[in-house]
Amino acid sequence: MASSAIIEGFQINWMNLRDAKTGKVMWESNEWTDALTAYGKEARIPREILKCKQVSREIDFTSKELINHFRVVQSVFVHEQLVESWHFEFGFVIPGSTNTWQNLMEAADDAAMIPAEVLSGNTVIETSFYDGQTS
Repeated sequence: MASSAIIEGFQINWMNLRDAKTGKVMWESNEWTDALTAYGKEARIPREILKCKQVSREIDFTSKELINHFRVVQSVFVHEQLVESWHFEFGFVIPGSTNTWQNLMEAADDAAMIPAEVLSGNTVIETSFYDGQTS
């Protein structure tokens, strides 16, 4: 299937970030109508999330098309410098399906954490969606 058909038929319905220990929702958005085609979405994540040892991300998405090997690469930039990259694999997506996908992200040790004051306003999280092994 052509990649343009996959993009046109793919919709994020909602996404949230939770404290994995307590289940408390730290951030949530269901406003994704143009986010994929506009190639950008601004989000204000509360600094309290930096205190979480583990963060759970849930993505609810719908795909009209078959996706053979759905995966996500999340890259974190501070002052335009890549500081970490996460790779998540979902696998096969049934055409015409709605799915909820949960990922767990674990914080670095306290000594390796970047202070909130440095991160605030200087961080870009680039989340890229792929079908297949290559990016």
